[in-house]
Amino acid sequence: MSSEGDFHCHSNRSDGTRSPADLVAMAAAHGVRVFALTDHDTLDGLDEARAAVAAHPGMAFVPGVEFGCYEPGTEVHILGLFVDPTDDAFRTEIAEAHRMRIERGEAITAALASLGVPVSWGRVREIAGEASVGRPHFARALIEAGHVADVDEAFARYLGRNSPAYIEGKRLYPQEAIELIHGAGGLAVFAHPPFTADYERIAEGLAGMGLDGIEVYYRHYEPEVVESLRALAERLDLVPSGGSDFHGLEREHEHEPGHFDMPREAVARLLEVARERGCANVPDIDLTSAPGTEARA
Repeated sequence: MSSEGDFHCHSNRSDGTRSPADLVAMAAAHGVRVFALTDHDTLDGLDEARAAVAAHPGMAFVPGVEFGCYEPGTEVHILGLFVDPTDDAFRTEIAEAHRMRIERGEAITAALASLGVPVSWGRVREIAGEASVGRPHFARALIEAGHVADVDEAFARYLGRNSPAYIEGKRLYPQEAIELIHGAGGLAVFAHPPFTADYERIAEGLAGMGLDGIEVYYRHYEPEVVESLRALAERLDLVPSGGSDFHGLEREHEHEPGHFDMPREAVARLLEVARERGCANVPDIDLTSAPGTEARA
């Protein structure tokens, strides 16, 4: 089980545990030829990841980001791939999202205290380090404080949607995210659709807003799920994408970069569509050539 492209991965600049350079090394070891870093609401790890990719001949880099978007009763995650991280409007929105994450973190801290499972906001910030604070950092603080046994329990009991310490994040709407991504020269991709309630109906609406792609190939999807998503992508004229969504949190179904099934043809097609649509950062790589051939991002 492997893919030459991984278009969904998280570092310790958001809610992952590994540095961007570590992720690149892991991806290269697993045969990934095209690697995207898509941290939540931050661009901070892109330069490190790009430099690390440059040290692996035949490997190419795709700058990206992941936005969590508001949808009544559920949540939609949209990846921005091939973006220009210097775009002013894009950077302004991400700076605002970072500020709102701090406010949300303080609210989660208060909610956990009211539930009798207190954690220190200072300790959560220490765990996050340079990263944008997210719920996985709270999960690790809850484990450290002895309130839960593991990350899955932390989310199930306190942090997951509809759990008592869940706090809604900044209300960025899907249409806004798609427009921001397009403004920064990127492709907008619906991430892990089955995690969103009534995702087929929502995908139809997103397609009408200009969505470019949908994550068909994903770490633990069964073949029938992949086939269903592939058919949905075809019906809505969306390009299939794929990713491991690796965080390094040792949760159930965690797969390392490249450890999922995305056909080479699908990787090549995603790059082709990005070129056709004039995206800002499309790597020049020939996937039919042997690894070790020079690639440029």
